[in-house]
Amino acid sequence: MMPPDSATTAAQFLRAPRAAAIAGILFSLLLMASVWLLRESLPQDPLEAGTWLQTSSQSVATALHLIPFAGISFLWFIGVLRDRLGAREDRLFATVFLGSGLLFLAMLFFSAAVVGGLVVTYTAEPTRVLGSATFSVARAISYEVMNVYAVRMAGVFMIATSTLALRTGFIARWIALVGYALALLLLLTSRYIDRLILVFPLWVLLTSCYMLLDDLRRRAKEKDPQDFRSEG
Repeated sequence: MMPPDSATTAAQFLRAPRAAAIAGILFSLLLMASVWLLRESLPQDPLEAGTWLQTSSQSVATALHLIPFAGISFLWFIGVLRDRLGAREDRLFATVFLGSGLLFLAMLFFSAAVVGGLVVTYTAEPTRVLGSATFSVARAISYEVMNVYAVRMAGVFMIATSTLALRTGFIARWIALVGYALALLLLLTSRYIDRLILVFPLWVLLTSCYMLLDDLRRRAKEKDPQDFRSEG
């Protein structure tokens, strides 16, 4: 029989991949749904006069309500990954991994809050918002924060995560290499490419699905010998 501490550690080790995978999948699906709704509702031009407030404010509000839950899932994803790495994590890349992830989340929330503020203000004073300088500045700030700074932080997070993956082997090598390639795309591509931010949740979804399937395979391998002994 395993000592209590060893049993607890083993149970945590087995739960960590599945918890990280589920959190990553939830984050990916929620963020992709939110981005899709926003991109369908908001024009690509950040200096557009704001007619979307008249026609698509409900869709925008729905998208903004999904973002906090995506953020909670992303925090859980980061936390469980760090727990999975444990003593194997490199302090330098672990710091970049955590810092870039938190910065991405902060910028995502800030950009969403600015757009949400425009929706609330329009509801209260519709005639004063459309075409105003305040609207133009707020819309441009939200666009720049999301499409320039948040996208770059997502790229840095992918590089740090891929580097940790290559050093510790917690995901497949080919997924880490794909992460490097997509991270360079986020870091070097123009801000005006529509839906570029979707690259990030798609990669997290790929990583999470791999971890979930790998965890199920490990559990199946550990279960087979026990079944064999019980049948004997």
